[in-house]
Amino acid sequence: MTGLSLPIPSIVVALCAAVVMYFAGAGLWLSLSILLVWLATLWLARPEPTVETLARDDGSVSRQTMIELVEPFGLPVLMLDGQRIAAANAAAREELGTHLVGQDARVALRHPEAIRLLAKPEGRALVRGLTGARSIWQVSRVPIDERYSLIEMVNRTAEADISRAHTDFVANASHELRTPLASIIGYVETLADPDAKVDEPTAARFHATVLRESRRLQSLVEDLMSLSRIEAEKHEVPRDRIDLGQLVGSIGSEVAMTSGDERIEIDTTEAVVGGDRQQLDQLVRNLIDNAFKYGDQTAPVKVKLSTGAGEAHLTVTDKGEGIHPDHLPYLTRRFYRTDPGRSRTAGGTGLGLAIVKHIVERHRGKLDIASTLGVGTTVSVRIPLAAPIVATSASPAAGSLS
Repeated sequence: MTGLSLPIPSIVVALCAAVVMYFAGAGLWLSLSILLVWLATLWLARPEPTVETLARDDGSVSRQTMIELVEPFGLPVLMLDGQRIAAANAAAREELGTHLVGQDARVALRHPEAIRLLAKPEGRALVRGLTGARSIWQVSRVPIDERYSLIEMVNRTAEADISRAHTDFVANASHELRTPLASIIGYVETLADPDAKVDEPTAARFHATVLRESRRLQSLVEDLMSLSRIEAEKHEVPRDRIDLGQLVGSIGSEVAMTSGDERIEIDTTEAVVGGDRQQLDQLVRNLIDNAFKYGDQTAPVKVKLSTGAGEAHLTVTDKGEGIHPDHLPYLTRRFYRTDPGRSRTAGGTGLGLAIVKHIVERHRGKLDIASTLGVGTTVSVRIPLAAPIVATSASPAAGSLS
């Protein structure tokens, strides 16, 4: 049997003892019985096959056994023979390289925190930068016996990124809320001070500023609440059938009517998508609003909806100053502004495109922003068309009686 080591010296001693007993007059059957009992005790007392006993057999069998032990783990796992890597599962090979097995673990991991952990028989360490500049791994060493141990690695990078994003978001939101609030409080305190002696024109200007900042604060709170709702529902695929062409057309007409601005040009077609009407309405309004705010005040804003390749393709184009290519990858970040002063003057909250991005993601679509300095900006949204409704024919009437 593979992996089974027979105790040859003990068997030889048992045979010799049986032979001596036979010639000493113990009889054949008694000698054989004692021999069988002795061999049985040797069999029952055999050691259980452990990693260490397997490792003393043929080397290939040992490595294969170790691989079978660690391969099923979803997390990166290494099996160490002393400080040398005896086996590594697929997850570990993917993260640390395909030539791990046989290397010294201190050379393979190459990190001071990991090396300090390997100097101990067991323990746990948080290792930063193990597989990348921003990576964070929780590395644990668990002993199996005096010779062998397991190294388990848990990736904590995503958790740290989420925590950092939440911290940044809270800090940015606090700053954005504090700015208009401080302005409102300052002007109101001045107006309420009897010793300030504010004349009527100045008071009117102060009141206008308070009203503008209050509306900005209201818009910011509404956008924050919208973003929170959209993120809470991002895993729920919307199922309502919405004619996006009709929605875009009605919003464009409404914007032109309420603002008195005839610069909007709308070209739509029927495009039924599976969606959330309120969120799609917000998406279209945000894109048109951005085009009016940051585009040329004398040039038209073009809104076009077409279909093709099973998608509804919405584009909103303005003729403005354009956006530098360095800014394009970051436009959908919360509170990101290419020109903070101009954005605040125009009433922007810095959340419009972040909201658009999350709405597009919830609708399983794609968002693209293209811009050329001095020419303008085009925002494109592609959303899959809804499956057509299959009409079910009525059951055939029963045949007439003859």
